[in-house]
This record gives sequence, structure tokens and C-alpha cells, in this order.
Amino acid sequence: MKIAVWYGIFSMGLFIACTSEPNLPDPLEAGWKGEKVCEVLEENDSIRILKCTFPPGVGHEKHYHPPHFAYSLKATTYRLEDEHGVRELEFPKGSSYYSEGVDWHTALNIGTDTGVVLIIEPK
Repeated sequence: MKIAVWYGIFSMGLFIACTSEPNLPDPLEAGWKGEKVCEVLEENDSIRILKCTFPPGVGHEKHYHPPHFAYSLKATTYRLEDEHGVRELEFPKGSSYYSEGVDWHTALNIGTDTGVVLIIEPK
């Protein structure tokens, strides 16, 4: 019985440790070389909406994302790095995606135009 109780407590501790948010900033807290790149447009009990602006050569330092929807207001090309490696992707104006969350990534605007992205996080 004692072993089963300790095993249950140990297992629960591992579950909590593995499912808690990483020790990284979220997209609002993360910036680029000490400067903020995102601002809050709306936040209430149901949703948080961020507007993130990335001029050429500006990125987003290592951070995590909770589940979110992203929508491109201004197109550019980004270099992204995450646990899967490094890749470049165009994010055209008007395009969007939904993500269940990201453990970590970095982003850098490698295009010639300023990119602007809305990040919509349900709570």
C-alpha cells in the first residue's frame, strides 16, 4: 500500500511537471534585444489578443505559446527555430493558422517588409 501511494504521488508530480508551462517568457513578455515586439489589444476573462510587429532584422527571442490562433496583417518571411530545426517560411497577408501551443521557438524577420501578426489566445 505504501509503495502504491508513493508511486501515485510520484506519478502525479511527473504529470504536473511535464504539463506545466516552460520556464520561458510568453509572446508578450518575450521581445527582441530588450525591446517589446508585441502589445495587448484586448484582454478579458475569455481571450487575449496581441499585435506583434517585426521590422526587417527584428525577431522574437526564445519563448513559448499557449494554444492560439495567428493571423497575418502584413506579410513577410521569417526564419523559425524550434525543436524540429530551422526553417524559413512566408506568412502572407491574410493567412492564418491555429496551434495547440508551442513548447519553444524563436523567430526572425528575414524579409524586406515589416511583418505584423495578431495572436489570439483563448483562456
